[in-house]
Amino acid sequence: MALCKQILLLGGNQNDVVSSIRDAVKQLSLRLGEPIKQSFYYESEPWGFEASQNFINQVVEFRSSLSPIELLDLTQATEKALGRKEKTGTHYESRPIDIDILFIDDQQVETTRLVVPHPKLHERRFTLLPLLDEWNNMIHPKIKKTMEQLLITCSDTGVVNRVD
Repeated sequence: MALCKQILLLGGNQNDVVSSIRDAVKQLSLRLGEPIKQSFYYESEPWGFEASQNFINQVVEFRSSLSPIELLDLTQATEKALGRKEKTGTHYESRPIDIDILFIDDQQVETTRLVVPHPKLHERRFTLLPLLDEWNNMIHPKIKKTMEQLLITCSDTGVVNRVD
């Protein structure tokens, strides 16, 4: 397989999240190579559930020849290595690290384990705002709008602030 642009959202809301994100990027880099681009860090309120701690998120782009399922296996192994526990139910919950696959080039993947582009990214300000840092003019391969256009039409009103 040729090199593919792989754009990931890393985040969490337990422990030292910035350190966890940095550790995840280091671990991912061992298989994917050094990141091509990285957004700033963003702090946001929990989305879809109540929690006492806000989330910190960052978008990171790699280029590798891993297949979508190999990339999913790598991200899940990285989460586990950094203390992510199995979900206790079907709802969102607090976690030390979470790695979502947002895009793999312009591919559209739909399996029982993985959907790419991420099916909820256009509904989440905490995903769209970091994407504006480096990928604002990138066109969503399914919705056919730029990240900037998706943010304008996003109904999410959660507070998301850049962390300097």
